[in-house]
Amino acid sequence: MKKSRYLLSLVIVLCAIIAAGCQEPESSGAQEKTKLTLWYWSRSLDDNVVQEIEEEFPDVEIEAQKIGGDEYKNKVHTSLIAGTGPDIIAMNDWAFEYLSYQDRFVNFMDYGAEEIRDEYLDWKWNAVVDPDTEALIALPIDTGPTVLYYRADLFEEAGLPSDPEEVTEELQTWDDYIAAAEQMEEEIGVKMFDTVERVFNQYMEQQPEKLFTEDGEYIGDGGTAREAWDVVSEINEAGLAARVVDGQERNAALNEGDVASFIGAVWETNILQDSAPDTAGDWRVARAPGGDGNNGGSFLGVLNSSEHKDKAVEVTKWLVSPDNQLKHYLGVDLFPSAVETLEEDELAEPDEFYGGQVVTDTFSEAAQNVPTTYYGEHYHAFRSKFYDEIALVERGGKDPEKAWKDLQKQADRELSRRTTEEGEKENE
Repeated sequence: MKKSRYLLSLVIVLCAIIAAGCQEPESSGAQEKTKLTLWYWSRSLDDNVVQEIEEEFPDVEIEAQKIGGDEYKNKVHTSLIAGTGPDIIAMNDWAFEYLSYQDRFVNFMDYGAEEIRDEYLDWKWNAVVDPDTEALIALPIDTGPTVLYYRADLFEEAGLPSDPEEVTEELQTWDDYIAAAEQMEEEIGVKMFDTVERVFNQYMEQQPEKLFTEDGEYIGDGGTAREAWDVVSEINEAGLAARVVDGQERNAALNEGDVASFIGAVWETNILQDSAPDTAGDWRVARAPGGDGNNGGSFLGVLNSSEHKDKAVEVTKWLVSPDNQLKHYLGVDLFPSAVETLEEDELAEPDEFYGGQVVTDTFSEAAQNVPTTYYGEHYHAFRSKFYDEIALVERGGKDPEKAWKDLQKQADRELSRRTTEEGEKENE
């Protein structure tokens, strides 16, 4: 009898245990998170904003990988070829090179990007839109509008206007700028330009036409490129450039008053302060002769290989929102691409290095007037060929016309090689 009772009790206990095991566990309130990987480089995003992602999106676990140096673009390129990589990826101004890899990217237009298009500068937005498919492979982060940086004290000493508004009014064209350079040289023996390579680059960045058309036709053998080349040749022949090498040599020339001006991007404001500390208070900025241009600025894309594209797009839109662009600017000086952010009062702070001028006003005006342009995937590769020949002209004394002809021969060979390779790929 006792044995039966014992067995009965044991069965009841076992049933209770089994029943308890079959019950759903009580909710702990925990939520399964979506893990997203972000690739970026130092100062391409404000780290504090990146850290706020999980606070804004409690269902997201972000793995932010900061990759440095020249390794970054190589790693991006390798990943795109392999069809792998992170969920979200930062790209510098070379993002347009990857329009031919658009199948590797999410097309933001398929994710409601049209609804936010008006929030951003047109030219910046269009830089990563494929002209044939109208696919948008990335969203804008920052910009690099260009202005004229100039020494107000040297301009005044040479009898040139020194007030920013007057400089903008009187130096509207490259011809005006060259004439002012001749006066600067004649009156006080100071060079107006640092290097003619910069002249070529900034001239090109002001123009809507670059080296290729939207159809992929090479136009670097005339048009804008030839105009820029002629300006370079004129300045070089007149000896109006200091012909300094970037780095310590250029820094010394700026700090010692050997160079009176240069056209540069917004991100050079802090670089100038670091390289020429003895000139604090002497510099000003004005709208650039020849027009407004852009040099630099980055983007965020989402890869098609992501297993969580919807969430990655949502996070990307938030990272580049107007509110966060203000944080990126205040944190790491990323000049906004969002129109609303350009008008924020927090940008309008006087800068004592620039004589108390509110330099962001000039950059904001420039940013809103940069022409829409098309670069093409081969722009940087071909531009480097121009740089190589310009260096031979500037520092090696090579005849500009001989250099131009040699440059076009190189371009023809490169175009032929690329055409052959593309044909072989199609036949595979």
